[in-house]
Amino acid sequence: MIQSKKINFRSVAIIGVAVLALISCNNDNSTSPSTRTLDTTLGIEAVPQSLGRDYTANFDGYTKVSAPNGGAIHIVAQSRITNEQIVRARSVLEHYLKNLPGSVYGADKSAVTNRMAANGAILILLNGRDDGRNPIQVHGQPLFEEEIQVEGHPWYMNQDFEEHRDATFEEILHLVHDYGIGVDGPNSNPGVLPAFQAEIRAAQKNALPNKIWAMDPRAADWVAELAEENSLSQEYLAALIDVYYGLWGADVESPNTGMHGLYVAKVRADIAKEDPMGAALLQNKFFHTYLTYNARIDAGLNGNFSLKFDASKPYTHHAQYLKDITLLGTHNNTVTVNQMDNDITGNAGVNTVIFSGKSSEYEISTENGTTKVTDKIPNRDGTNTLTAVEKLQFTDKTVKL
Repeated sequence: MIQSKKINFRSVAIIGVAVLALISCNNDNSTSPSTRTLDTTLGIEAVPQSLGRDYTANFDGYTKVSAPNGGAIHIVAQSRITNEQIVRARSVLEHYLKNLPGSVYGADKSAVTNRMAANGAILILLNGRDDGRNPIQVHGQPLFEEEIQVEGHPWYMNQDFEEHRDATFEEILHLVHDYGIGVDGPNSNPGVLPAFQAEIRAAQKNALPNKIWAMDPRAADWVAELAEENSLSQEYLAALIDVYYGLWGADVESPNTGMHGLYVAKVRADIAKEDPMGAALLQNKFFHTYLTYNARIDAGLNGNFSLKFDASKPYTHHAQYLKDITLLGTHNNTVTVNQMDNDITGNAGVNTVIFSGKSSEYEISTENGTTKVTDKIPNRDGTNTLTAVEKLQFTDKTVKL
């Protein structure tokens, strides 16, 4: 039997215009007393009274993504969700909503953001895991504490798919899809990109019978449930995007497939060969090729964080698509750059950035406390903008700044 934690049933989410009863659960056994420090510098505040008692009584953290129309996409968090998890969730949402210049459907995503706000999109960050033990049921798309990996945190670095799979990209994509892009058919909100949804639906309809997605026979009941609630296209797209951003490359239980064996491709390079129609959805349509947010690296990290893919470091299946990072805390950390133009901000410790070649192969300049290191060899280390970084490590020597 395929377990729910591996297929990620959207048991708490409201899909489209379906309505769950709003309930107040102050006796939630999964809720520990709040120790949250509200931090307005991070955009984390108390839950506004305007959201209503069901939110103010059961959630103690709040942030939002503002829409051009004056509305907002709300994010509420229970007591055990850390401030950094809240920021990470908001960053992923902002990533999906960041304009992609020159693209077919994403050159200006303001209409998507406005529609999400108008449709009442709310992301609810819940204590624990998706195992039915958290009784909170409110309007919104759920994402659980143990599914939110902050870059540099042990859950991210270790990539244990059984205990702490990163479902952040999947669940937040559902929010964008259901409330902004829009889904054709019943039980759905009005969306603003019906042509894009038509392409997504066509790829999903091709994937299902051709055993590209949900090909495991044990998933039949799950697929039937998805069909009944009209969420086949959302789950297919999420499987595709999770692989696209490297979230399944480290899964050792499914050596050749993604999403616990439910999607035929395992890493980005496989998609074009295994799912051409899915690959077409990624070709300058709506989704960026890299992760556009500045990742805040967990303060507990003590060692190296690599932006370059390294098979010996499972997390780099995902980290290779990061471009910009900020180190937190006080540890003396190192960062290995990738081929993109990275923006790296150091922490209070002594930080070293590691490059691929000899020092003579780079141009180095410093102005107003910011150092730029440009690789003279194309398609290797790019141009890196460094702030609060003390050392540059090349293959022949280390340079102190």
